[in-house]
Amino acid sequence: MIKAIIIDDEQDCRDAIINILNKYCSNISIAGQAGNIHDGLALIRAKEPDVVLLDIQMPDGTGFDLLEKVSKVDFQVIFVTAYDQFALTAFKFSALDYILKPIDPQELIKAVEKIRLAPPGFDELTQKMNILLRNKNGLERITLPTLEGLSFVDVKDIIRCEAAGNYTWFYIDSGKKILITRTLKDYDELLTPLGFFRVHHSHLVSLKYIDRYIKGDGGLVIMTDGAKVDVSRRRKDEFLKMMAGQ
Repeated sequence: MIKAIIIDDEQDCRDAIINILNKYCSNISIAGQAGNIHDGLALIRAKEPDVVLLDIQMPDGTGFDLLEKVSKVDFQVIFVTAYDQFALTAFKFSALDYILKPIDPQELIKAVEKIRLAPPGFDELTQKMNILLRNKNGLERITLPTLEGLSFVDVKDIIRCEAAGNYTWFYIDSGKKILITRTLKDYDELLTPLGFFRVHHSHLVSLKYIDRYIKGDGGLVIMTDGAKVDVSRRRKDEFLKMMAGQ
């Protein structure tokens, strides 16, 4: 049986979560609930839960504040949040689970199932949580799923990303090359706001690692690691405007 607690300042939301878990998740036992950071922290220490369903915004702080006060995060976390683009992007960068309010029963059931199937041990969870907390004031580090597990990379060290079917190659400033088990489209959406540009349907590059541009039909960029990357004709004008700072 998985022991869970709920920390959320909205009683209606807590009630909705409890109703869904009681109805659809027989492997979950609700050990308690709290409506603020102070009481939630005390509840974690008293109940030692396996999983915490944690709201982000509460009257006395944020869910991030609570996690920073926990001496050791040895429980799984499912974040529950109203729509906030930065928070959602931070979760995606850390590869931690979240569900949006109002609660969709199927999303909550899926999140609980992932926890049930999660391998034992908290090393990866701790690293994911560290990335989330590091990124809460600015997106600096990203969790990358690989065939072997997870890689944790500083965004500033990513030179370029190259599509490989349903996978993506990441090229790192150290010379490392990592195969990621997600599509380039996923990383286009995450990294483009952070100084990256999709110069070609198969290539996403960091603008700071471009060494020079060579004219042509679409053109060619030479990266600082020596890689030659085609620029598609339809992206050429937008790319040159961005490089010119327009």
